Amino acid sequence: MNALRKMTFSLLVLSLALLCGCAKDGGGLPVGPTTGPDTTNEPPASGASSSEGEPAPVYITFEGTDLEGETVSQDVFSQSKLTMINVWATYCDPCLREMPGLGELASEYDGSEFQIIGIVSDVREGEDQSLVESLVQETGAAYPHLLANGSIDQAILSSVSGVPTTFFFDGEGAYLGGVVGSAEKSAWKEIVDGLLEER
Repeated sequence: MNALRKMTFSLLVLSLALLCGCAKDGGGLPVGPTTGPDTTNEPPASGASSSEGEPAPVYITFEGTDLEGETVSQDVFSQSKLTMINVWATYCDPCLREMPGLGELASEYDGSEFQIIGIVSDVREGEDQSLVESLVQETGAAYPHLLANGSIDQAILSSVSGVPTTFFFDGEGAYLGGVVGSAEKSAWKEIVDGLLEER
């Protein structure tokens, strides 16, 4: 990102970070365009390297199961120029309040441009997912939702200290930034459009 876009994105991230969320004990929270979740660094598929003075890209590796029983891994990032991962919990009112807007946002973009993936932090694979299914239906958040497991814990949830927390990744899986707290659809759209302009 150029300097002006980085500054604009950072200001948006910081303003959104002040919005309420459901806090829980945890590690450091990744907020901003240059810090990532607790991840493993892998070379980008394209072989690109970071420019001088820029931090090396951060990539994550994970595998989970969505509500339909389909396996989803980091390969999902290659299906879209920009992926938003929204970590939420069934007990979190701010999470549930923003999900209708996220559902609308997901439907307004072509999937090859932008996609949303939800991660349910408090329901694990193999547990009863009926509450999750009901909440997804009630909120209209008709995008894939993954249940927590060891792989997702290590790659993503280990860096989450409050919900909702949202992460952005490009089409090669490089981490672009994160936001803690809920937001209105219009604020998310501004961030998404800004990040897409850079892709």
